[in-house]
Amino acid sequence: MARLLSSMVVRAMTSSSNSTRVAFGSSYLKQMKYSTKANADSGVNADLPTSGFASSGTYPTRITSDPDTHEDFQPTNKNTGISILDIVQQDVKENPVMIYMKGLPDAPRCGFSALAVKVLQQYGVPIRARDILGDLKLKESVKAYTNWPTFPQVFIKGEFVGGSDIVLNMHQKGELKDMLADITHNGNQGRE
Repeated sequence: MARLLSSMVVRAMTSSSNSTRVAFGSSYLKQMKYSTKANADSGVNADLPTSGFASSGTYPTRITSDPDTHEDFQPTNKNTGISILDIVQQDVKENPVMIYMKGLPDAPRCGFSALAVKVLQQYGVPIRARDILGDLKLKESVKAYTNWPTFPQVFIKGEFVGGSDIVLNMHQKGELKDMLADITHNGNQGRE
């Protein structure tokens, strides 16, 4: 399939302008198949959603392996058996100060995230963070975990505290100092 496409593009580019229109016109679309009938032999994942495709009886095709594609570009299975929600729970449990934010503490990509990091950095505690911008599933899992719609989301000692406005308010009232007092610089909670 990839060879067919590349040879058509090369032919279209090297021939006259009339051929170019034909190569990218209706005859080109007839040669390319973007959807197929769903059946066991089609290579289409049976678990794909059917909404929006019911009237045509076709489903989006997922190419599981194309012999013309180099192995570096073949799809890989990265399923480790751990859900993203499990990762969120583990992050919150293992890190005394955890923040899900837009960007990272060294390079925040949102003013609210930058504010939360600046407030937390005043206490000299280690801050663990995850960037939610690059991972929509992580973003949605964190929202589901806290039932809180906005970011950043700050957790201290396994407890969801809130966003930058709440962290700032706690800082101004002195509550944040008390909450962070027993967290040592190496990231562990101090012993009482």
